[in-house]
Amino acid sequence: MRQEIFRMERVTYVEKGIKQLEDFNLQIYKGEIMGFIPVNGHGLSAFLNLLQSNLPLDDGFIYYGENLINSWKESKKGYNRISIIQNRSCLVEHMTVADNIFVIRQGFRQHIIRPSLFRKQLEPFFKDIDMDISADTYVEKLSYFERVIVEILRGVIMGHRLIVLNEISTLISETELRKLYRIMRKYVAQGISFLYINPHFEEILQICDRAALLSYGRIQKVIHESEMEISTLMECPDLYNNLMWDYVEHRDEILPRADTVLEIKNITCEAIHRLNMKIHAGECVVIQSLDHNVFCSLTGFLTGELLPEAGEILLEGKKVGMMGNRDVAVIQEQPTKSMIFHEMNYMDNLCFGLYRRLRNMWGDRRITESIRMEYGPILGEEVFSLSMEELTEKQKYQLVYTRILLQKPKVVFCIQPFKGADLPHRIFV
Repeated sequence: MRQEIFRMERVTYVEKGIKQLEDFNLQIYKGEIMGFIPVNGHGLSAFLNLLQSNLPLDDGFIYYGENLINSWKESKKGYNRISIIQNRSCLVEHMTVADNIFVIRQGFRQHIIRPSLFRKQLEPFFKDIDMDISADTYVEKLSYFERVIVEILRGVIMGHRLIVLNEISTLISETELRKLYRIMRKYVAQGISFLYINPHFEEILQICDRAALLSYGRIQKVIHESEMEISTLMECPDLYNNLMWDYVEHRDEILPRADTVLEIKNITCEAIHRLNMKIHAGECVVIQSLDHNVFCSLTGFLTGELLPEAGEILLEGKKVGMMGNRDVAVIQEQPTKSMIFHEMNYMDNLCFGLYRRLRNMWGDRRITESIRMEYGPILGEEVFSLSMEELTEKQKYQLVYTRILLQKPKVVFCIQPFKGADLPHRIFV
């Protein structure tokens, strides 16, 4: 009989008056990789919080290691020994790998830190998974993939029996992903379990033993090992099928290549060295950064926070800069959190990018009235009377992207546009 590592049984959890999880059931067994597909992201954050913290439940029971740790009657204080690894690393920068694994952890009480001892203790762990990472390396010098491995290793050394990987594949190359799968399988053989959260079933198929589909705070379906194939999803008409397959089948054809709009020539900026790229009118270019430091430098360069040390940027053949250029727009990652001004009303948020084009717009009500008449039928008239806190996630996405549309830039850079977004929001974006 398989040993159970984690179980949530009939859990209902309410947060700020909103029911995040309802009649939520999930089982994870010892030594398995459980896939988790947030078809609808409602309840995902609450679920992750409940994995680590025993928050008060309205109903149900939570077991870890076959021990009751939380219920509607009572809950154990403190944090559960479960690792959650996400896009943003939990490692402390300006400290070494060894310090992050041994010193920055609960229960460390040594008064004298012995780096040589830590180095000796870590060596067999890295050797076991065939990773060449020095215990003395500072975290900021690690690649994103290496940070993920160090976090997994920290969980293993701390005795965590369940490790959660939440959308970590966006910054990892295919080669690194295959290496990650091999490392996970090695630890699975030692009895450690993984919960692998990813909205793409194709990726879940490559590594997971089973998979659960989350929708509106409930586990709508558990796909067992014998059902782990694409055809299974096509039998879920209310979930993945309607959302994804219809979208894929009805996408517009790829536009023919047009004139060059933006050209980046030999740009050098911190971790970026001699970057060359062309973007043509009407096309979508995907840039995948396989190095965390390069990603940070690229983000800083695009937002104008970092000035290039060498090279030039040509917009329709003319040399330009990134800072303050209204013809180049940047949509930050998780824009519903980073690009919404809560102290401003909806109309002011919507028109925020227009002031460079229309200098007198704030004093001329005719401009805002014209915008409302044109975009009200698209956005919904009700949004203009709502505060930012009252908007739904979709309405917030629509606000940010319509703001950019009003700005009318020639090029838009979207930084990790799908980060933290569930399947409907990804398709909407």
